[in-house]
Amino acid sequence: MSLHFTVSVGPSFHHRQHLRNSRSAHSTGASTPLLVSVLSAVAILAGCGGRAAGPPMAPPEVKVIPVAQRDVPIVSEWVATLDGYVNAQIQPQVTGYIVKQTYKEGSPVPKGDVLFEIDPRPFQALLDQAKAQLAQAVAQMGKTQLDVDRDTPLAKERAIAQSQLDNDVQANLAAKAAVQSSEAQVEQAQLNLGFTHVTSLFDGIAGIAQVQLGNLVNPSTVLTSVSQVNPIKAYFPISEQEYLRLADRINAPQDHVDAPKDAPPLELILADGTIYPSRGRVLYTDRQVDITTGTIRVVSAFPNPKNFLRPGQFGRVRASTYTRTAALLVPQRAVIELQGSFQLAVVGADNKVSVRIVKVGERVGTEWIIDNGVKPGEMVIVEGVQKVRDGSAVNPKLLTATAGGD
Repeated sequence: MSLHFTVSVGPSFHHRQHLRNSRSAHSTGASTPLLVSVLSAVAILAGCGGRAAGPPMAPPEVKVIPVAQRDVPIVSEWVATLDGYVNAQIQPQVTGYIVKQTYKEGSPVPKGDVLFEIDPRPFQALLDQAKAQLAQAVAQMGKTQLDVDRDTPLAKERAIAQSQLDNDVQANLAAKAAVQSSEAQVEQAQLNLGFTHVTSLFDGIAGIAQVQLGNLVNPSTVLTSVSQVNPIKAYFPISEQEYLRLADRINAPQDHVDAPKDAPPLELILADGTIYPSRGRVLYTDRQVDITTGTIRVVSAFPNPKNFLRPGQFGRVRASTYTRTAALLVPQRAVIELQGSFQLAVVGADNKVSVRIVKVGERVGTEWIIDNGVKPGEMVIVEGVQKVRDGSAVNPKLLTATAGGD
């Protein structure tokens, strides 16, 4: 745009001065529009003579990574409760007063170790009485045997009546029966005397005592509890769908009475997040599915040589249940979750972004299995997703393991 100005020579200076003075009274209001017009023309001139628009902005830089494809073991976790391999409530078998506690609460106790002592004196007296009765029965049996031995030849010679010999024989048989009864009473008295020493039935950890010295106890009284904790059991529920997938393995024939040979090895994650160093094994499953939860309880066992694990602890049991072959994986941070759907930003060969809705599968560590929506080797954006939109151009940079931290 070009502007041409023509300058005309007007009246002389004095004439112009005269005209200016004669119109001074009327020119104040008219000079303002004229000034605005001049300024507008100058603005138009400046606008038409301005510089051209700047260069377009460069595409944003984003970090990309190719979609990986490999076989992936699928790991499942379940909440587990620990319990003793064998648990026993220690109860006395006789009635009496506690006179001694011989174990330290919470400590290991070997099989047969005495935990409590009940006053043995009444039982010792009963044993002595039973032994005396046995001696009497033995003496009576001896007398009747003598009678039989004496009367047998006399009866043969008809020196005495046969009925007398018959009475002697029956008395001897009764005496022998009395001896057997007395022997049983002695044995029972000896057992009761032995029961005054309450022992552990197996190696385990003894719990806190439920009675004190001087308490009168009977066979229904719980004195304490003992649990075998090496190995220790872990109970955890699995869903019916998981059970159907694992049934062939966890119900497989067993090498020995405790563990199916094809059952997957188990890891135990403790309450503080640490992983227990020893692997566990599946022992067996419950007989039925819980109809209220749709789960079935699985029983497993873990070695516990240092008695570190105790009944009642909670943890998580983890196991590789199956393997996904040729699974497609991307970093979890590349997946965009929006209103229940999942998206990936894929960069094509022309550096254009294609935002795709994908179907996700299991999470594996820091990665996510993609069931549908991408192909192996395609580049997905893991950093800078917020800078792009569908169809926009980007400057992709391959994310290295060091840069990505994966």
